[in-house]
Amino acid sequence: MLLKLCFSTLICAFIGWITNFIAIKMLFHPRRPVQIGSLTVQGIFPKRQKALAMNLAAVIEGELLSHDDIQSAMRRPEFAAKIKDKIEDGFAEFLSKRLGTLSPMIAMFLDGPMMDKIKGLLDKELDRIVPGLLETATNELETSLDFRKLIQDKIENLSMERLEVLLMSIMSKEFRFIEVVGAVLGAMIGLIQGLIFF
Repeated sequence: MLLKLCFSTLICAFIGWITNFIAIKMLFHPRRPVQIGSLTVQGIFPKRQKALAMNLAAVIEGELLSHDDIQSAMRRPEFAAKIKDKIEDGFAEFLSKRLGTLSPMIAMFLDGPMMDKIKGLLDKELDRIVPGLLETATNELETSLDFRKLIQDKIENLSMERLEVLLMSIMSKEFRFIEVVGAVLGAMIGLIQGLIFF
């Protein structure tokens, strides 16, 4: 009787494990539809890739990343200050290295106090120009960049092999846990069944 009970528990544990193992594999396989009589079998992700891409894109744009997020980041004073610093550095380099090489007179003229005056004027002018420049950039970004379409296209064009590798690398422990839970539940059902019938 004990042998039959152990055998029943092991068989049901194996059935529970193999069922969950196959279910996980069927998330990605078969990649192309396979006809078995009147039944068409295809992995869930390959079959629903377009719908998955559309829904994920909508969620990402609506909940995670939107034009408003980018606009608020670009309107931060620190961001404007960094842009201003980059422009000032580039302009100073242009004046001292590029423009100064045209003529010794120009180089002499741009040296010392005159350079400081030019930088001071540029600093004030950039305080006026940079906010408008960033506003134009954010508006242009909003009209020219469709986040939802971009994300949707990237997900739709992602190969199933790559998607499987990505998901398996992220969720391999969880998938293994599901397989183990299947085995444990199967073993418990086998044990209970064995106790009832034997």
